[in-house]
Amino acid sequence: MELTFLKGVGPKKAELYQKLGINTAEELAKFYPRDYIDFTELTPIKDMCVGETYAFRAAVFKKSEPFSRYARVAVYKAFLTDGESEITANFFNSKFTFDSLQLNKEYIFYGKITGTVLDPQISSPQFVLPEKQGLLPKYPLTAGLSNKMVSANMKTALAIVRFEESLPEDMREKYGLIGINDAIQKIHFPKNAEEYRQARRRLVFEELLMLKLGLSQMKNRGRTLSGAVMTDVDMSEFFESLPFVPTNAQMNAVNSCISDMKRLYPMNRLIQGDVGSGKTMVAAAAAYFACVNGFQTLVMAPTEVLARQHYNTFMGFLSPLGVSVGLLSGSLSAAEKKEVRKKAESGEIEVLIGTHALIQRSVGMKNLGLAIVDEQHRFGVEQRSVLAEKGANPHIMAMSATPIPRTLALIIYGDMDVSVINEMPKGRIPIKTYAVDTSFRPRIYAFIKKHIAAGRQAFIVCPLVESGENTPPEKQSATEYYNTLTSGEFAGIPTGLLYGKMKQADKDAVMSDFRDNKLKLLISTTVIEVGIDVPNAVVMLIENAEQFGLSQLHQLRGRVGRGAEQSFCILMTDNKSDYTRERLKAMVDTTDGYKIADTDLKLRGPGNFFGREQHGLPPMKIADLADDADMLSEIDSLAEKIIADDPFMSAPENKGLKAGVEELFNNLKTQ
Repeated sequence: MELTFLKGVGPKKAELYQKLGINTAEELAKFYPRDYIDFTELTPIKDMCVGETYAFRAAVFKKSEPFSRYARVAVYKAFLTDGESEITANFFNSKFTFDSLQLNKEYIFYGKITGTVLDPQISSPQFVLPEKQGLLPKYPLTAGLSNKMVSANMKTALAIVRFEESLPEDMREKYGLIGINDAIQKIHFPKNAEEYRQARRRLVFEELLMLKLGLSQMKNRGRTLSGAVMTDVDMSEFFESLPFVPTNAQMNAVNSCISDMKRLYPMNRLIQGDVGSGKTMVAAAAAYFACVNGFQTLVMAPTEVLARQHYNTFMGFLSPLGVSVGLLSGSLSAAEKKEVRKKAESGEIEVLIGTHALIQRSVGMKNLGLAIVDEQHRFGVEQRSVLAEKGANPHIMAMSATPIPRTLALIIYGDMDVSVINEMPKGRIPIKTYAVDTSFRPRIYAFIKKHIAAGRQAFIVCPLVESGENTPPEKQSATEYYNTLTSGEFAGIPTGLLYGKMKQADKDAVMSDFRDNKLKLLISTTVIEVGIDVPNAVVMLIENAEQFGLSQLHQLRGRVGRGAEQSFCILMTDNKSDYTRERLKAMVDTTDGYKIADTDLKLRGPGNFFGREQHGLPPMKIADLADDADMLSEIDSLAEKIIADDPFMSAPENKGLKAGVEELFNNLKTQ
């Protein structure tokens, strides 16, 4: 039903709702609150503290209007009592709201307490009648729409709209879930916390189940298609050319990929390994296997810096074996790009490496057999499917150095087989990590200079790029910090600066000079988080370490310790909170990325591990992959059973599930 058919929603208001992606009454009903005002937890006036927010029950015993309602700020006062204590409610230029309060009548008020202990006040409180006590929804709004408007329109919509039940009755009974229409009513207007809990549990369960079923179907759907079927080849030449002996974990991953690529349906495998575990060698081995079988390989990286690095690494692995490797990147001229595309289309380039430009439909391959996506979590399910369309359903390998707790991996990698590289290459010395405050700064600078004098290199990482008016002086931007250091402590030492908004050519020049040891010190923002490989860099100082997530700190730390020398990571902060101390202790105690990810999830709390970005998955209306992690294992086994019993969900009892999956994944395509 179109929104304009709802009473109270005209064309102008409908346009405002469109900005929120809402065009129908059904979409409005599924526009869930972002938070609630709790009118059920009441506090006596005498127990309320100034500066805190409360709900309390009180009667209006006196009202006072301003001397002139035409004053620039007209203050209307209502004097309230709960029978034991008094408080004054102030309404600014709000005669209509003030007039709606009746003398000697009780209401439940909600707001922030101001004034003093002896004269408590509350400004423009929200209030409801006691019989309307409950949780008042707060919605994500756009200019022109108020919470009151949306609530009123929502009540009208919920009186009309009815949804088909998507979950079978026996499933609802087994898992103790309420019906869909009951859940939607209660998620918007719960009478108490228990009603909210019931509603949210039902809706989250459904959303995560649809997501898991959809990903499982995608995994199975690929198995009905013929991929670039390959046959056994002699890999000894590749392994003999390596300058190191691969770990058992690397060999297991290579063997899994080769086994997948010999099947009748495409590989869809994730190679997950901690920073520096040797995933690129596995990718190069798979590319070599594809090449000897007569197929081309496409390698896509999240940044141009990483794409160029992959190009150099793949050249090192494959060029001596006669494999042609090409690079397609944004910094190439139009003529150069055209030439690279032409060679890829003719088959002259056997391994093509680049960034997002590679998934543009203008890039064709003569005989694509393998597509490799690095830092998988930065690319979504939909983007992988675009890659798959570039050949006769090529094999897909994804790589990720981002450690993710197992419960979240069940969903994020739900459409893939997973190989975990859980060994570090021989000769890697664990990085020594220290957490210090700024009183250590002179000693740290001297430590960095000592290693530079010995021929080594170092990173200094800053969390900010540009200082604003409210930026504390100790949180200098990378550019200001660079100027300070190069004219002071590190004067005369070749130093580079790297940050996200630099022109690509300038970034490449800095990275090239640092990699070639022309620059001894690199001052950078987190643009170096993923993929920069400089074995000669042995010290990293991270300023204002409290500003980074634990997993991000771990990724940054992985930029050192890539050679045979002892490396060091120094986390500097003056933040003394227990939270910061716990987080930095986790970094000092272990270099295991998976332990760090688990600690990160526990410390940062529900909803903050990924924020609302769900790593390229369909958009979640209510579920949160971290907040609802405890439900994922239960849903994972349920989805597996459903798909095993009915792979296409064609049974009558699965009709609602199938419709729900289609709706969720159609939303992905519109993003």
